[in-house]
Amino acid sequence: MKVLIVDDSTATRLILAGMFRDMGCDVLEAENGEEALKCIDSGEVHLAIVDWNMPVMDGLELVNEVRQREECKDIKIIMVTTETDIDKVGKAIDAGANEYIMKPFTKDMVLDKMRLIGIQI
Repeated sequence: MKVLIVDDSTATRLILAGMFRDMGCDVLEAENGEEALKCIDSGEVHLAIVDWNMPVMDGLELVNEVRQREECKDIKIIMVTTETDIDKVGKAIDAGANEYIMKPFTKDMVLDKMRLIGIQI
């Protein structure tokens, strides 16, 4: 499975990338939504882990863009962010995010959300 991690925090990307590599996944990384779209355009992505607050193109903009593309309809998206406002959670889900995790997170939290959207590793 190919996982795209989109976060402007190098530390968060390292943590998530290590977690997914340990699970046997191929991992792509992007610092913002614009870079993420290039990764998506270059090959099949099964799961995107997306932060909300990023420069250039934020996570909500990325989710909206991905969901407008017919060829991306099967990509599962989990927002992983510090945004805790229930209105923002609703906006992310309405935009097309499949699940939402608030930072800080654990591996078990990520696995639980993956199971909820039908991904078993």
